[in-house]
Amino acid sequence: MSEPVTLEDIYQLFRASAEEFDRRLRESDLRRAEMERIFAEAKLENERRATEAKLENERRAAEAKLESDRRAAELERQAAEAKLESERRAAELERQAAEAKLENERRAAEAKLESDRRAAEADRSMAELKRTVERTSKAVDSLTTRWGRFVEELVEPAVLRLFQEKGIDIKEVYPRARVKRQGIAMEIDILGVDDTDLVVVECKSRLSQDDVDEFIEKLTRFKIAFPHYKNYRAYGAVAGIEINEGVDRYAYKKGLFVIKPSGDTVAIINDANFQPNTW
Repeated sequence: MSEPVTLEDIYQLFRASAEEFDRRLRESDLRRAEMERIFAEAKLENERRATEAKLENERRAAEAKLESDRRAAELERQAAEAKLESERRAAELERQAAEAKLENERRAAEAKLESDRRAAEADRSMAELKRTVERTSKAVDSLTTRWGRFVEELVEPAVLRLFQEKGIDIKEVYPRARVKRQGIAMEIDILGVDDTDLVVVECKSRLSQDDVDEFIEKLTRFKIAFPHYKNYRAYGAVAGIEINEGVDRYAYKKGLFVIKPSGDTVAIINDANFQPNTW
């Protein structure tokens, strides 16, 4: 007979899933950093080549000017016998200058084409990276939703007992209570109700302080979304497989019941001195 799956097995699976998510996120960050590095190197290389081409052009122009001045002085000194030679050499210099100009223009065009190619490649790589990040985000959202449903299914069967033991005699439980009224849309993970009191339970696979703050903001709008409960005392509770350090105490101080795993079920960890808040 196979061994039953324990809550510890599920915790380990949750941790393994979280580690896999962290690993994929790190890989995504590394790929993005590599793309940024390649793009930066390409930009630096293009700037270096442009600078070298400019310096080479200036050097050649300076050398051509010096040579022209020297030859002009020589022609003046030998004007009588060197006029034809001077004209020939001047024509040659013009030809060389034209060739140099054409060569410089060719190199500049090649450099621009290479720069455009690298920029296009960088854009393609960044687009691929964006698609990878989007796929990873969707996978994480799906995983988070599945774990959230698991927490709800773990907590829901115990809600009546847990709060009746705390003196809140709820008799009805509604999982995933939804409403859309007057522009307000709200979903409650678990709603426990009796004749005068109700408990709103928020379930998370990993409970953070931001989750607590967002839940309290939801509680302030609860009776606007569910006006038929306006005369009820509304209590709040948060539940999580894992709770970030200090968040349980933070929720306690905010007047919320805190539900955590205990053996094969769950338990409310608030002590006898706890004074719950009502909304």
